[in-house]
Amino acid sequence: MPVNQPNTPATLPPPDLYALTTDRIQSAPTTFLKQFRHLGPGFILSAAIVGSGELIATTALGAKAGFVAFWVILVSCFVKVALQLEFGKNAIYTGKPTMQSLNRLPGLRLGRGHWTIWLWLSLQTLKVLQVGGIVGGVALVLNMAFPAVPTTLWAILSAASAGLLIYGGQYDWVERGSLVMILLFTGLILLSLLLLQRTDYAISGAELAGGLTFSLPKATVGVAIAAFGITGVGGDEIMYYTYWCIEKGYAAYTGPNDGTAVWAERAKGWIRVMTLDALCAMVVYTTVTAAFYLLGASLLHAGGHIPEGYAMVETLSRLFTVTLGPGAKGLFLVGAFFVLYSTLFTATASWSRIFADAFGQLGWVRFDDPVVRKKTLATLSWGFPALWCVLFLVIKLPVLMVLLGGAATSVLLLVVIWAALQFRYRELPGSLKPTLGYDLWLWLSVLAILGVSVYGVWQLMG
Repeated sequence: MPVNQPNTPATLPPPDLYALTTDRIQSAPTTFLKQFRHLGPGFILSAAIVGSGELIATTALGAKAGFVAFWVILVSCFVKVALQLEFGKNAIYTGKPTMQSLNRLPGLRLGRGHWTIWLWLSLQTLKVLQVGGIVGGVALVLNMAFPAVPTTLWAILSAASAGLLIYGGQYDWVERGSLVMILLFTGLILLSLLLLQRTDYAISGAELAGGLTFSLPKATVGVAIAAFGITGVGGDEIMYYTYWCIEKGYAAYTGPNDGTAVWAERAKGWIRVMTLDALCAMVVYTTVTAAFYLLGASLLHAGGHIPEGYAMVETLSRLFTVTLGPGAKGLFLVGAFFVLYSTLFTATASWSRIFADAFGQLGWVRFDDPVVRKKTLATLSWGFPALWCVLFLVIKLPVLMVLLGGAATSVLLLVVIWAALQFRYRELPGSLKPTLGYDLWLWLSVLAILGVSVYGVWQLMG
């Protein structure tokens, strides 16, 4: 019988997605349809973004402010994308994910790690509580649907299933799983909004137009600030995005920078694909976020009763039963489950990658070794869901856990701003210099986030 030689295709290991070589180089597609086939990282990002913030906080904001702050939601989702693009571009022209890119920047170092890595690591003590709260949210929704099974058991099953789905899972599996959940929760939420139009709570054209006037009564300023902070892409998702861009192949297809015009043109092509990916993701999470906001504004604002935290899920499910019929509660709970579980699913995949990369930069693991990296990712894919589940079962305050993680996210976004400006003005090759319009968008994003942060601090001090 013939024996495969060591250099035959049958025995070759899969290519290392995090190593730039010349054998995977290919030109970027130029037509929209061909570019669309190369989208994917944004699907994962959308699944991560649409979680407890949209289901609970955005709905509560709609309940408090009514339709008047609707435009804030749309602007918030749009302006932050420029920071995401800067991180994505950096991954394409360097071939390095977030932690490796941060570790190359100038500034204070503690041991082998840049100060931004140590700050990020310290903030994760709060972020780990946030995802623990997400586990609790999934468990609570499942308990509403199946009360015979206790919340504790649902939390354990939810965390275990996330580890099982991500353990050993490659990029394609994460992308497909995210896409399925996006289609499910987007379809269900939009269907709910459409059915709402056949009830007494239907949204009128005048109400919708009132939310797009770019005016803001003084009494709703605080609500608007909160809306801006929690909606759209956050610091976490921006940092995760580089791993998905690299694993999708954008950097590998661009190849190592040899300083030639051919490389620059190839890089610009894949940056255009990445930009389309980011913009499509923005359309998805903006649509879902807007739908949740409108549900809160239409169903809850007039009554003036605004439940807090995960009580919002139960309240909305009851309202859906009253307005849309008995079967609507099940419809809403299915949508709520996929909204929350998609965050748990993508968090498991994202955390395992970014922590493995950070540990590699600190010298604790060999992230550059594909075998070690695979084992580390598998271990963390089980370890993090188990930790999140234990934290929820011990603390049992999912809303507080999510809010504490949100505070850490606000600080993290400031780190992202600093790094994005470093990438733009220190790292970016001159041959990839963007247009003036892009730079204006980037600075609009930076100034808007800084303005919100300063106002928030001023409010706290006052």
